[in-house]
Amino acid sequence: MASLADQLAGLATLSQAQLRTEWRKHHRGQQMPIGLGRDLSSRAIAWQMQERIRGGLASGTVRELRRLARQLHESGDIDLTKDIQLKPGTRLVRQWHGTIYHVLVMEDGFQFQDRHYRSLTPIAKEITGVAWSGPRFFGLKEKPDAPAK
Repeated sequence: MASLADQLAGLATLSQAQLRTEWRKHHRGQQMPIGLGRDLSSRAIAWQMQERIRGGLASGTVRELRRLARQLHESGDIDLTKDIQLKPGTRLVRQWHGTIYHVLVMEDGFQFQDRHYRSLTPIAKEITGVAWSGPRFFGLKEKPDAPAK
């Protein structure tokens, strides 16, 4: 079997009919969309070939893409401001009323005082005693601008 690099290079030599055949092969038998240009169809086929060999997107990336697609569907617009991505092992430190609190970022949430949490918000509430945005409490998000008067 030819190497991935050879297969990708070979896409440029295929006729439109051959590209449609490759499309069906790599897109579970689906027909290639009408009007999809040669360049874009070749890129989509190349993506599928590479994904099959090297693996797909990380689950966090897939979740973010789904969130953006849902946002676009619901509002007709998307907010592309990037939230801060915390890597597992990161330690968040916050001082509150003279006490220093530590939160460990885990692969699937956060660890605070030997307990697991899915988000920072309940941790912020536990520390402060009131409802507070966890990301804002730990300095990961700025306070939104006050409305113009």
